[in-house]
Amino acid sequence: MSPSPTPDNLAAGRRKAGAAPRLLYALILLLTVLLLGQWWSWRNEMHILRTEAAQRLKAGDNINSETRGIVKSLQDSTRELQGKVSVLENRQAEAQSQQLALEQLYQDLSKNRDDWALAEIEQVLSTASQQLQLAGNVQGALIALQNADRSLSRSDKPQFITIRRSIARDLDRLRSVPALDLTGIALRLDSAIGQIDAMPLLSDEKPSLPATPPKNNRRAMVHAERTSPAATPRGRPPSEWPDDLRNKWNSFTSEMWSEVSQLIRVRSVESSDALLLSPTQAYYARENLKLRLLNARLALLSRNESAFRSDMIASQDAISKYFDTRARQTQNTQALLKQIQSSNLSIDIPTLAESLNAVRNYKAKP
Repeated sequence: MSPSPTPDNLAAGRRKAGAAPRLLYALILLLTVLLLGQWWSWRNEMHILRTEAAQRLKAGDNINSETRGIVKSLQDSTRELQGKVSVLENRQAEAQSQQLALEQLYQDLSKNRDDWALAEIEQVLSTASQQLQLAGNVQGALIALQNADRSLSRSDKPQFITIRRSIARDLDRLRSVPALDLTGIALRLDSAIGQIDAMPLLSDEKPSLPATPPKNNRRAMVHAERTSPAATPRGRPPSEWPDDLRNKWNSFTSEMWSEVSQLIRVRSVESSDALLLSPTQAYYARENLKLRLLNARLALLSRNESAFRSDMIASQDAISKYFDTRARQTQNTQALLKQIQSSNLSIDIPTLAESLNAVRNYKAKP
């Protein structure tokens, strides 16, 4: 007969039978808590990603709005310049009409050769004065004054000395004007505009090629080192085993670092919007820079120094914001623009008022 169970044995059996369900419930509860924590973390990450995507879309819309505003301002400037060109054309037409009137006047003048010469000198000086003020044609004004002085030198009248003295003072003032190579500056601006398409944008930047040996070669080198008799711990004394392990650890960490460094590149930029340009926005960034430089070229030819300086500064800021300034093409373009920007356009061009007044006062005498 089997021994009858004692109260202690019955209590121990009941405790063992009740411990198993409690352990199962605890595991289920722990698993549930982990799943809830994972779900909550995933939900927060999705919310952050949605918020970041909305911010980037908003930033892209702001860039598009700014681009449209710049294009509109450039269009307004172009229309304004077209209006100025129309005014110059009208003045040229007036000059042509004055030339026709002068030819008619030549036919009417018959009595006095000196009066005819003074009328011709007045017309030439008037035309040269208009070109000097509108286009800054200093060389043409010098030629006109020299021709006028040569015409007056053929006459022996002492009355012309006052006129020639006034012409000589105007000649000295024009010769003291520093030379300004507008054509050369405009050609350098054209060269800078032609280099824009070759300048890399920050959003176009590609990762550099790895400077470490290929992965297969590295693995073969590590395998050769591990399998070589000199690298095995058996061929070395026990005192050199820590050095061997340290060398292997250094080799392993350097290999891992070289792999990670090719995957991650960290760079500091002033504006994060420059890295998010789409292909369309990149095209407009280049075209807006070209329009800025073209506007600066028009301001240069019209001797509008404030507009020229403003457009050059805006062009430099656009290059620093959207283009990769580490690239050689960008650095060459920036150096060229700085050289152009250092040109001095604030030159006071004198007028021919003294010579014209001397001629007209002489003609007004009875």
